[in-house]
Amino acid sequence: MTTTETTSALRSRLALALDVDDAVAAQRLARELKGWFGVAKVGLELFSAAGPPVVQMLIDDGYQVFLDLKLADIPTTVRKASQVLGALGVSYLTMHAFAGPAVLRAGVEGLTEGAERAGLPAPMALAVTVLTSDADAPPHILAKRVTAAVEARCAGVVCAAADVAEAKEIAPRLLTVVPGLRPPGTPAHDQARVATPSAALAAGADLLVIGRAVTAAVDRPAAASELVASLS
Repeated sequence: MTTTETTSALRSRLALALDVDDAVAAQRLARELKGWFGVAKVGLELFSAAGPPVVQMLIDDGYQVFLDLKLADIPTTVRKASQVLGALGVSYLTMHAFAGPAVLRAGVEGLTEGAERAGLPAPMALAVTVLTSDADAPPHILAKRVTAAVEARCAGVVCAAADVAEAKEIAPRLLTVVPGLRPPGTPAHDQARVATPSAALAAGADLLVIGRAVTAAVDRPAAASELVASLS
């Protein structure tokens, strides 16, 4: 496989975390780093600042959009919110697994309904298991939350790299999305359960979420190139 082919294959597995509070800044980052990332993650900060139009902007720029809002409310509220979000054209949407199977199931159903009404493919519902900033979660929590995701028919889970093997053992068909990734020598910031991107990939992660290690670099394209080289 050539370097170009490897990079192309990896792009669909690399999500760029656009953790900014301005649509113009987000688009600038997205366009600058498009050669290395195929997925753009829109979190609560950016969505609160720019709203649904930022999703369409990134889709128009050629990205799949990973909407990371971590929904957690009563089933009816999550279902109705997911219907709205499913019609935006996002590819992924997160919900908190601690809310339980009924809430997750409502989100999955709402996403499907919203996308169908808009004539779009159903997005993938992702259940957030244990935050990578949480170093104190009891060991049994992961299995309980992965099981909830399976019961709710989620497409995948969000977990730390160290949890991928257990999540895959419980639910081998679920997509595993791993945030909290830092190349060697970069700060952990507010993340307690970090890993290198190459370690996450070796553990079996399907989608790697990369943020400040690239977006806060002095030379962002160089940092992105080094990241891809470490994974090729």
